[in-house]
Amino acid sequence: MSNNDAAVATVKAAVDELIQTATSYDVNVLERIYHDDLQVIMVDTDDNVNTADKAAFKGLFTSKKEAGDPPMNTWANFHRIDVNGDKAHVLLSRKNDLSGTNMILLLSIDLILEDDRWQVLREVIFLRPEQA
Repeated sequence: MSNNDAAVATVKAAVDELIQTATSYDVNVLERIYHDDLQVIMVDTDDNVNTADKAAFKGLFTSKKEAGDPPMNTWANFHRIDVNGDKAHVLLSRKNDLSGTNMILLLSIDLILEDDRWQVLREVIFLRPEQA
């Protein structure tokens, strides 16, 4: 395994941990995975754009946990992982009910290696109907 292969594997493991953590609403671990400057941009099926910072996005998972929502789907299809030094980009698809309806989510995730761990700096999420 080359250094880049090892870096890609480490980034994939970080995103896998993010998926497991977010889908089970473990906000304490999300605190560690999400960078303090996290920016989330979501484009819904009507082309509406919503943005959230770290506190607001963690609040979404807190509200789901407090409501007793069942864990979300952990399905993921990784399309591409690029690592360049302390920066990484992951492109993947997910199936989830993030907005009240089952959707396919196409995610573009930027990470930074800081404080000896990969942290999510930005997520751009495009929602599309699951039956598309």
